[in-house]
Amino acid sequence: MGQDVEGTYYGDYLQLEKLLDTQHPKSKEVGDEAHDETLFIIVHQVYEMWFKQIIHEMASVLDIFSAPQIPEKNIALATSRLERVIKIQSLLLDQLPVMETMSPMDFLEFRDLLVPASGFQSVQFREIEVRMGLRTNNRKAVDRDYFLGRLNNKDKEHILNVEKEESLLDLVNKWLERLPFTQKENFNFWEEYENVISTMLKRDEDIINNNLATLSPKAKEGQLANLESTRKTFSSLFNESEYGKLLEQGKRRLSRRATLNALFILLYRDEPILQLPYRFLTCLMDIDENFTTWRYRHALMAHRMLGTKIGTGGSSGHHYLKMAAENNRVYIDLFDLSTFLISRKDLPKLPSDIQKDLNFSFQG
Repeated sequence: MGQDVEGTYYGDYLQLEKLLDTQHPKSKEVGDEAHDETLFIIVHQVYEMWFKQIIHEMASVLDIFSAPQIPEKNIALATSRLERVIKIQSLLLDQLPVMETMSPMDFLEFRDLLVPASGFQSVQFREIEVRMGLRTNNRKAVDRDYFLGRLNNKDKEHILNVEKEESLLDLVNKWLERLPFTQKENFNFWEEYENVISTMLKRDEDIINNNLATLSPKAKEGQLANLESTRKTFSSLFNESEYGKLLEQGKRRLSRRATLNALFILLYRDEPILQLPYRFLTCLMDIDENFTTWRYRHALMAHRMLGTKIGTGGSSGHHYLKMAAENNRVYIDLFDLSTFLISRKDLPKLPSDIQKDLNFSFQG
């Protein structure tokens, strides 16, 4: 005879008894509970749960990109995992209006009890930043102080160990460097592309010089100066030595080869074999943009709640948070690629063998 097997019970599976017993307002401990402190605790706990899920998704993507060769189906899987992160980020942003239902006066009822606790001490968010590619030495000096200086020894050791591992930015750089298609025995795409850019800039210069009837001398001088600046920008891409200097100065994070290959993906994203890589790179930019937006919205909320008071962790409050939003972007090299995009009609024509490699078809 079979034994009766007790099925899974909802509350036990989710360990709700533990989970729902983790909200302990400090104000209640001192005898005068502030009503909104429970909201404050729950919102931050939910953030941490979503951070855990983001780390889980990123671990999968990091594992995929750690391989020396990445099959197309794995790029599709990595992209779907990043798209999930993007959806989670929308929830992180949507929590801010919930927090803002608490007024500044409501917050003051328990704020002093939180000192010196701070969002700086969210180890999971710090781990997300590091795994994305934002290491301590990539931060501004004041940010480096808050990044590790507010953590206890155990959490600091954890973050320093994470920093020793390759980040997603490191792995994406290697992946982009391996991209084929741009150089063959009888074809160098970048020479063709540079010729197109040279022709385009010469055409722009002729337009400015032939526009004497409508341009004042000062306007003409300004447009020619802008054109020269554009030439220098393109030169930094074409000239390996100039690009190397930008890397040394920390103005670029991706290698020149990786940058050129990423640009190729963006230029020829309509080609079947490049559509998934294009979606993947777009996801990286979306994630970077969403975290920047979240940081900035957080700064606005801090200003609304605290005015010009210092934060509970000792920072300059919303001034610091606004600075962090502006300075802590990871995939800015990918955003900068729009500088070098040209119209489809001006794209260099690819040889038939490369065109064939970029395409695929289904035979009946």
